Formats: sequence, C-alpha cells, structure tokens
Amino acid sequence: MGEFAGVMTTSLRRAILTTMSTASKPRARPRETLNIRIRAEERGLIDRAAAARGTNRTDFILDAARRAAEDALLDQSLISVGPKAYAEFIERLDAPAKPNARLRRTMMRPLPWKVG
Repeated sequence: MGEFAGVMTTSLRRAILTTMSTASKPRARPRETLNIRIRAEERGLIDRAAAARGTNRTDFILDAARRAAEDALLDQSLISVGPKAYAEFIERLDAPAKPNARLRRTMMRPLPWKVG
C-alpha cells in the first residue's frame, strides 16, 4: 500500500485544489450574473436535489459547476508511479468486485433522479 503514496484520489486532489484556491482569494467578493436556458424537468430535478442538500438552486448549481470544472482540470494531471505500484494498481482495478450487503441494498434502490 505504501507504493501508492504518489497516487492521489480525485477527492484528495479536489481538496488540495479547493484549499489552494480558497486560501488565495479575498473574502466577500460580489457575484456576477450567469444566465442559462434550462428545460422545466431539469430545473425541477435541480430544485429537488438542492432541497435535499438544504441549499438553494444557485448555490447548488455553482457547487456542481465548480466541482465539474475542478475535475476537468484535475483530469489533466499526470501521475507518475513505479512499475511495481502501477502493476498493483492495475491488478486491483481488474479484480472482481466483492459483493456485500451494503452494495446489494444500494443496487436494489430506485434511482434517485427518477423518483417523483
């Protein structure tokens, strides 16, 4: 497992990027306007998701867009590891999933974006 020390997960990379971006920006900057066209069913889906997270539509959309932008930029990152670590990583990716009770329950639930 120590061989993977040079490999960062997307969550870890996002946390580092977020920390770096929030540390360097000043507080309480005014927001600018961004207008988008959206279908009623998409707006409803976003509103339900925002309510489920306890936030408003604007903050929900900004958070989702910011995460997508960070992921797009982080996907451009190059991660270098040695041959042994890479082989172990590929072996783990190729290994079959080990079913468990939690995974079975999750797979039996209705899709949240198709409810309602």
